[in-house]
Amino acid sequence: MNTIDVSQVLSQIRALQTQATNRPSAPLATEAGSEAAGGFGAMLKSSIDSVSSTQNKASELQKKFELGDPNTDLASVMLATSKSQVSFKAMVEVRNRLVSAYQDVMNMPL
Repeated sequence: MNTIDVSQVLSQIRALQTQATNRPSAPLATEAGSEAAGGFGAMLKSSIDSVSSTQNKASELQKKFELGDPNTDLASVMLATSKSQVSFKAMVEVRNRLVSAYQDVMNMPL
């Protein structure tokens, strides 16, 4: 069975955290239809694809475990499932905030 190395997981989390804090800010858009507008759409699509990929991997691990694959242990299945749930909840929260911001803008008086 595979074991989860806690120190390795913690080091990966720390590395991702430093990447997120050191990420350079995107250039501001000066014109409508500029490259930055396409960048947001691409980023959003990439995020959705990432969540979908995470869910697909968790589903594949669940199927392998159910079929009795000796290389798949319960801990890795549960971890992948939890990751997919957290990423989906985060995506739903982002969607809710985008809808709320859109509604706020649409309700602004002219």
